[in-house]
Amino acid sequence: MPPLLNSMDSEQINQSYIMTKILIVGASGQLGSVLTEKLQDKYGADNVIASDLRMNPSFNGCFEVLDATDFEALQRLVLKFGITQIYHLAAILSANGEKAPLSTWDINMKSLFNVLEVSRLTNIDRVFFPSSIAVYGNDAPKNQTPQDYVLAPSTVYGISKVAGENWAKYYHEKYGLDIRSIRYPGVIGHQSLPGGGTTDYAIDIFHKVVKNEVFECFLEPTTILPMAYMDDAIRATIELMEAPKENISVRTSYNLSGMSFSPEELAKSIQKIYPEFEIVYQPDFRQKIAESWPSSIDDSVARADWNWKPKFDIDAMTNVMIDELKLKYTTELNIN
Repeated sequence: MPPLLNSMDSEQINQSYIMTKILIVGASGQLGSVLTEKLQDKYGADNVIASDLRMNPSFNGCFEVLDATDFEALQRLVLKFGITQIYHLAAILSANGEKAPLSTWDINMKSLFNVLEVSRLTNIDRVFFPSSIAVYGNDAPKNQTPQDYVLAPSTVYGISKVAGENWAKYYHEKYGLDIRSIRYPGVIGHQSLPGGGTTDYAIDIFHKVVKNEVFECFLEPTTILPMAYMDDAIRATIELMEAPKENISVRTSYNLSGMSFSPEELAKSIQKIYPEFEIVYQPDFRQKIAESWPSSIDDSVARADWNWKPKFDIDAMTNVMIDELKLKYTTELNIN
């Protein structure tokens, strides 16, 4: 059982709530690195504390090395900076999770429990916890999967996210902790390399395109999955966290949709710009994971509660991804 804070600790923390101070757990990941920059722009670099297992030498701002499975280390960090909001992004993702199910469960759940308990004990104002379309299983409707359908995932990653959603709701109902969550589709961005997710083919493919390489896809050509461009996913996260409490009707996790497409459709979008681009299909164990997930998501509750609406479709995303990665690789080549 974690130690309780004494009254002096609580008083010191309450005084620091005059200003928003944000802690991002798992800030070096695909989503975390971009979210950190956006929050720094919005709240000021001094008010956003990034953390991860290893130091990021290229990070601009305040960065703390943190193992989120260490309760006392997390609590010390929250007290040290007078944190008022936590974005908990650290997790083992779907494909990597299937390689080590038990350790995936331990890491994903222990880190979440630590965040929830520290938040409860220190009166954190608001917590963000990311869920995923992986919470749905084979029995869920493939098209426009509804918000409230039964969750029966087929991966340990999905199982951990369902458990996390239920614990988030429990902490809200029992302790009044304001926890908010999004069930992310595949998130596609140019800022980092793929991170071990089943939808990450849709990131890797663009790196191969700009390097003029053939792309080997680990999914079948017609496998349709829900996706979102990074800018939309980040905007949705911040909009949800800034929405008035009375607007939040879902205390498990909100469905979120941007676009849906297959590898074949993405390749055709790319070939509008690179007609000679070549893709070959070598499905592996991730195909079975993808087949258990929805093809499209009904996010009407998010649209109604906090006015969510995506801005990017497949072609708009393709254009930006190619432009940004061409610039990235050209810059790296000039430096070297």
